[in-house]
Amino acid sequence: MSTVTGVPAYDEMYAEDSPRPPQAELHRVLSRLSPEELHDRARLRDAYLDRNGITFTLGERERPLPMDLIPRIITAEEWSVIEAGVVQRIEALEMFLSDVYGPGEVLAEGIVPRRLVTTSTHFHRQAWGMQPPNGVRIHISGIDLIRDEEGRFRVLEDNLRNPSGVSYVLQNRRTLAHVLPEVFSGHVVRPVAEYPERLERALHNAAPVSDPVIVVLTPGVHNSAHYEHAFLARNMGVELVEGRDLYCRDDRVWMRTTLGPRQVDVVYRRIDDDYLDPLQLRPDSILGVPGILNAARAGNVTIANAVGNGVADDKAIYPFVPALIRYYLGAEPILPNVDTYDLSDDEQREHVFEHVERMVIKPSDASGGYGLLMGPSAPEEQIEQTRAAVHAHPRGWIAQPVVTFSTCPTVVEGGRVEARHVDLRPFAVNDGNEIYVLPGGLTRVALPAGSLVVNSSQGGGSKDTWVLDAAGADSRPQPRPRRRASVEPDLPARHEAPRTHDERLQQQERQQQQERRC
Repeated sequence: MSTVTGVPAYDEMYAEDSPRPPQAELHRVLSRLSPEELHDRARLRDAYLDRNGITFTLGERERPLPMDLIPRIITAEEWSVIEAGVVQRIEALEMFLSDVYGPGEVLAEGIVPRRLVTTSTHFHRQAWGMQPPNGVRIHISGIDLIRDEEGRFRVLEDNLRNPSGVSYVLQNRRTLAHVLPEVFSGHVVRPVAEYPERLERALHNAAPVSDPVIVVLTPGVHNSAHYEHAFLARNMGVELVEGRDLYCRDDRVWMRTTLGPRQVDVVYRRIDDDYLDPLQLRPDSILGVPGILNAARAGNVTIANAVGNGVADDKAIYPFVPALIRYYLGAEPILPNVDTYDLSDDEQREHVFEHVERMVIKPSDASGGYGLLMGPSAPEEQIEQTRAAVHAHPRGWIAQPVVTFSTCPTVVEGGRVEARHVDLRPFAVNDGNEIYVLPGGLTRVALPAGSLVVNSSQGGGSKDTWVLDAAGADSRPQPRPRRRASVEPDLPARHEAPRTHDERLQQQERQQQQERRC
């Protein structure tokens, strides 16, 4: 496939026009399906997603998340490298956050420049000195990977605040089994269904008490990822709440219910740090819970993920992660970074703009594909605007050479099968005892031909991602029966009638920039 870099992309399905050995059975099944049959299956898929309410909000409209009919296959050997690399990276970043919000040795020794930490928009001094009950700050993470022209997986960015998209991993598997079951023939695929149990266990272990009350805090129904918030709460057996369902008293968090107040021990929040506590962060927020940071500092509630994690996934910190792995773990990185330029350095900045046609330039604190400049296709006006923004605030930007993502076969208009670029977001859950990496994760696909922008917020889609089980199905241990948290059957009671500032509420819900859009 021709690319913007001129270097052929790594084709995950074919090698020299023949299917790679792990892909041979899938290729055989697909070769028996005509474009008309695939088009009909696509219509069945859309109807299934719509009927089950599996949606994503793009702009002002809810729509089914575009899911491709052809799964992506990752071998057991490839997955072992990915899994080890993700675990290593999270361990180092966990230690970095504990250090930054504690003794600061990594800054004193100059491993990471102090100015990059203190000038990060996601470094919150209000979180300094706070110690989570089980020492975990990164309860849930999503590490974005790409496969370069040589077929090697590289880390594109880290998502340590509120990575979204895991619900689509689970639903993609169910949907594909419903609309195209024949592709599973001849494959032993590792399951993904245990993720909600793993997440609930991690939140349970993070609690300050032995029998905790856990809630999922959502910005509200207008948030683009609200479907996922409801999905996870339902599958964990815990309450889904908004900020107005909670209040603080005596350094504790309470939930309003029809049976009276009920103390909350763990808040899995899906809102930005800035909106979480109007007493200590953004004062005009009506999405958060006033006083929740004081309750967390007092040790009476756990906030997952921890406040201030964004300093570790700031794109300006990203180039230093390999050094952090060496510093904290005494090991070489298993998964390499993509080469990155520091635009606060005059020489590097000049080099980037001299070769802008081969660069991608990104805001260091943005997500979801917003604000980036794709040099090969950017109009001159956008290049000049970005140049001015970088010169005005170089700390707020990074640049990377355009890396050609690998390609996978994808069903496009009319049921035709064509190659499209993909990335991969493995999700990891840290329960304090082990870091579990969900087998496969979310493969995001750039649907327009030649595009490298895979974010669903920019029109991308997704694939079911298979990790093949080399050991076979019968040899794998069966998951233990799920332990569901005790919950009240009643919906949380409202303290007051609907407010007159609903428009303001909707605006803040949509301003959520920390949601790691898939």
